[in-house]
Amino acid sequence: MRDAPREGGRPVTRVAAIDCGTNSIRLLVADADPRTGELTELDRRMTIVRLGQGVDRTGRLAPEALERTFAACRAYAEVVKEHGAERLRFVATSASRDAENRDDFVRGVLDILGVEPEVITGGQEAEFSFTGATKELTGRTDLHRPFLVVDIGGGSTEFVVGDDHVRAARSVDVGCVRMTERHLVRDGVVTDPPTEDRIAAMRADIEAALDHAEETVPLREAHTLVGLAGSVTTVSAIAQDLPAYDSGAIHHSRVSRDRVREITEWLLRSTHAERAAVPSLHPGRVDVIGAGALVLLSIMERTGAEEVVVSEHDILDGIAWSVA
Repeated sequence: MRDAPREGGRPVTRVAAIDCGTNSIRLLVADADPRTGELTELDRRMTIVRLGQGVDRTGRLAPEALERTFAACRAYAEVVKEHGAERLRFVATSASRDAENRDDFVRGVLDILGVEPEVITGGQEAEFSFTGATKELTGRTDLHRPFLVVDIGGGSTEFVVGDDHVRAARSVDVGCVRMTERHLVRDGVVTDPPTEDRIAAMRADIEAALDHAEETVPLREAHTLVGLAGSVTTVSAIAQDLPAYDSGAIHHSRVSRDRVREITEWLLRSTHAERAAVPSLHPGRVDVIGAGALVLLSIMERTGAEEVVVSEHDILDGIAWSVA
């Protein structure tokens, strides 16, 4: 395979990475220079497809969820082609790991994009997330190591502790979609707002998952908490009272534990209409952001972290580096 365009005499590889999770599917096209560690972003986009709709209850991917995902894949195929990416890697996470009919998903993606989705393990997911989030933090003197990277997804949350490399990692089945469907949905409708007993049950579920994660990952030994994915970035956007979602303002922002608690409490007692009126909140997250924020708050309280460093660079960037 030929080298990508050269900059200053250095070979650069143009790569594409797709991360298909429980709630969203995301694309990154970038030029990667392994010699300098630079990843130059050309296109990054996200589509809410809710692939994990009902998986926790039925064990299967719903036909309408598959079609939403395939529609996004068709759009992404055009973007990859337009940019002339040489290499493409498609990684699928929690929902497709759990589904009985994941072969339907695999065949559909292969037909559209020409690559077979890799249904990775939670451990692999954690490795990619850590690399994506911390590669650019090398040399930062204001952030003390080791890092605890937490990637709060729709179906699962990954915990990774490491310095330059991963020391310990664990994935647990706690995410914003899974917790919402398990505790906050009755008769197909999200409780609006949820009762205190439902919030307590959800919190107990999260705490049990943290106990499970702590069997493998020394959560309390880390000095810097780095938070990834939509629940965390949305909390940062709300904390900053942004007039619209702004990746530049969110990336490497810091949110205190007290502020996370205030936002979580408001989200869990607000109505759908009140949450939908928040300008920086994506419509696809309106019903699940309360659960996602509670996962983040529970992690901060468990670890004693006074703040979370928010990163827009995550598993997608790690996947891109694995291709390069």
